[in-house]
Amino acid sequence: MKIAYISACTPRECGIATFDTNLIQAIGANFKKRNLSETDFAINIGNKKDFEAQKVRLLVDPEIMPLFSLDHVKILTDNTGIIRNAKYGVPNMKKGYCLDDNARALIMALMAYGQNKSQEALNLLPVYLSYIHYMQMDNGNFRNFLSFNRSYLDEVGSEDSFGRTVWALGYMISNAPNTSYQEFAEELFFRSVPHFQNLKHLRGLLNTIIGITHYLQVHAADERMLTQLNKLTEIVVAAYLEHRKDDWHWFEEKLTYDNAIFPLALLHSYGITGNEQVKQIALESLSFLDKLTLSNGYLSPVGNNGWHQKGNKMPAYDQQAIETMAMVLMYLQAYRVAHQPEYIRKMFLCYLWFLGENTLRVPLYDHETKGCCDGLGAAGVNRNQGAESTLAYLIAHLGVLNAFELEYQYNLLGEPLV
Repeated sequence: MKIAYISACTPRECGIATFDTNLIQAIGANFKKRNLSETDFAINIGNKKDFEAQKVRLLVDPEIMPLFSLDHVKILTDNTGIIRNAKYGVPNMKKGYCLDDNARALIMALMAYGQNKSQEALNLLPVYLSYIHYMQMDNGNFRNFLSFNRSYLDEVGSEDSFGRTVWALGYMISNAPNTSYQEFAEELFFRSVPHFQNLKHLRGLLNTIIGITHYLQVHAADERMLTQLNKLTEIVVAAYLEHRKDDWHWFEEKLTYDNAIFPLALLHSYGITGNEQVKQIALESLSFLDKLTLSNGYLSPVGNNGWHQKGNKMPAYDQQAIETMAMVLMYLQAYRVAHQPEYIRKMFLCYLWFLGENTLRVPLYDHETKGCCDGLGAAGVNRNQGAESTLAYLIAHLGVLNAFELEYQYNLLGEPLV
């Protein structure tokens, strides 16, 4: 495999970037491979003039990434599901479980298994899938919250949790490690479909869109589901056209939470439908979010302390890990669509938020517990390491590893490698 990794230093005249032994070992450790040589990571970028013209910079530096670990996830997970909250690095059983986190956990475990066929990840899959099944009601909708003694705590879950679950089920359908899990996920998925038409809130719609696109990756001939995808996408497009102004390229009057899910979902939709208007809106809104959150040279996502009202100053705190996860996935999907290396660079820049490239210059990833702190506030990090933040980190980490593989397909000028 070849990795596009170019430093700010001028490469040799032959146009080959080379690496020291430590970097090669770091990449090899992440991929669980051995006996890698620098030729595995060489990429032809043309002559020196091409290099200078493109102003190619470092895209992804795996040397500074911690080794992927499921240690904290395994501590948070019991035979019911993943526990929502933690006090520092210890599970807080008083808070019980929620559908949102178990849906994210299912996606994360599938990504981890797909990355290196991890037996640890494979063992977690039935736990999270079983939780989703337990929370699905007879009418196909889902509850969200469950107490530690397995008592239901709500009559019906939020549209956000519904959409995230559809995303997870769609992802399972397209990435299941065996037929049994795929068939079970399809059963749960189809039981939820009648509720798609009742979704009112955009984030529920957006998460559902992503789930449908994953389903269609393996069932491309399903016209009924393609119709569902187009209907939901049209609602999001209409919201954008309603709110877009010359200085405001967004879908609502304010930016609140999980903002990158908007362009992310539209990029997924475009990947299935090929609708150019959807692609244009996705990339225009991505650029708008980019200017708001990366203008300082590091990621500073919209803070939960007040949101970002149109015409007002963007709040700096409290920054949440799920914002960063969504940014990583957004840039990764943008690269899949447009093949522009700049998106990979920005994806990695967003990932570095977890490691300390943020407003306070403090890491949220805990190298001791292998968990992630719950947020970044004006006074520092929230040292509790619950499921949402830890899963957000791990999904972002796996997204970066996936980017290594994508870089193999294109050189730095966007051309297929030969």
